[in-house]
Amino acid sequence: MNDINSQAARRQVAIWLFAVSALVFLMVVVGGLTRLTESGLSITEWKPVVGALPPLSHQAWVDAFESYKQIPQYEFVNKGMTLGEFQSIFWWEWSHRLLGRIIGFAFLLPFLWLLATRKIERRMTPRLVVIFLLGGAQGALGWWMVKSGLTHRIDVSQYRLTAHLGLATLIYGYMMWTALALWRDEAPAPLVSLRLRKISLALVGLVYFQMLLGGFVAGLKAGYIFNTWPLIDGAFIPDGLFANPVWWRNFFENMLTAQFDHRMVAYLATLLVAWHWLAVRSSGSREALRSATWLMLAVLAQVGLGIWALLWVVPIPLGAAHQAGALVVFTMAIIHARRLNASTF
Repeated sequence: MNDINSQAARRQVAIWLFAVSALVFLMVVVGGLTRLTESGLSITEWKPVVGALPPLSHQAWVDAFESYKQIPQYEFVNKGMTLGEFQSIFWWEWSHRLLGRIIGFAFLLPFLWLLATRKIERRMTPRLVVIFLLGGAQGALGWWMVKSGLTHRIDVSQYRLTAHLGLATLIYGYMMWTALALWRDEAPAPLVSLRLRKISLALVGLVYFQMLLGGFVAGLKAGYIFNTWPLIDGAFIPDGLFANPVWWRNFFENMLTAQFDHRMVAYLATLLVAWHWLAVRSSGSREALRSATWLMLAVLAQVGLGIWALLWVVPIPLGAAHQAGALVVFTMAIIHARRLNASTF
C-alpha cells in the first residue's frame, strides 16, 4: 500500500472511531439522564439478546411492572405509581441499554470489514481489540451496577456507578486518542517545552479524576444539599467533612465531603488550566495556544454550568448539561494533549 492509500485508510479508520466515540458520548449523556430521572432500576433483568425488544403487549408491560414492584425502590420511593408512570422511566433505561447494543455493533461490524480489507495497520489491531473487550466489560459492569439496587437499596451503589462512568469515559478517551493519532500524522506543536507537554497529559488525568468525583456526587445525590456558592453551610471549609469515624469512607460515603472534594478539584483544575494557558501563550506556539484556549473556555463554561446546576438544586436539564460539559472538557483536554504530544502513537 503506497503512502497516499495508507493515509486514506488511516483516515477511514479514524472517521469510524470518531463516529463510535460520538455514540459513546451520547451513551454517557443518556446514562446521566437515566440516573437523574431515577430510571435505572426499572428493568430488573439482564437479557442481552431478547432484552433488545421492549414489552410488545399490555400483558408484557404488566409483567415488567410487577417485576419492578418487587424491588425496594418501588416500595419506598415510587409506591402507587401508575403503569404509565412506570413506562416513562422504563423507556429511559431501555434506550440506554439499546444504545449500548448499537455501539457494540457500530464497533464490531466495521472493525471486521476494515480488518478484512486490510485498512487497519497491524500494530493497531491489538489496541482496537482491547477497546472492543472493554466495551463488553462495560456492559457487564452496567448490570453489576444495577444489581446493587435491586435488593437492599433504593438506588445503585455509588461505587459501582462511578466505576461504570469511569470505564465509559476511559473507553471514550482511548478511542478519541487513537482516532486523533490516525487522523493526521504530524510532529508535536513546535516551541512547546517537554515540561508543558507532560503537564498537558497530567491535565487529562486531572479532568478524568474530577469526573470520577462527579460520579460519587451523583451516586450519593450530594448535589441536592448545600445549594449555595461559594460557601458550603456558611463556610468555605465546613464542619462535618470527617463525620464518619472511618476516615477514608468520608470521601466516598459522606455527601458533604463528596461535594466539597468536587468543588475543590474544580477550583484546582481551573487554576492549573489557566496557568497552563499562560505558559503556552508565552511559548509562542500558535497551534498549542489554539487548543489550550479551547480547553480553558470549556473549563470556564463547565464551572459556570456546575454552579448554576448547584444553585438551582440540579434540575434534570442542567444536570444532564453538566455531565455533557464534563465530557466536552475531557475531549478538549485530549485534543490539546494530543496536539502537544503528537509523536506518541
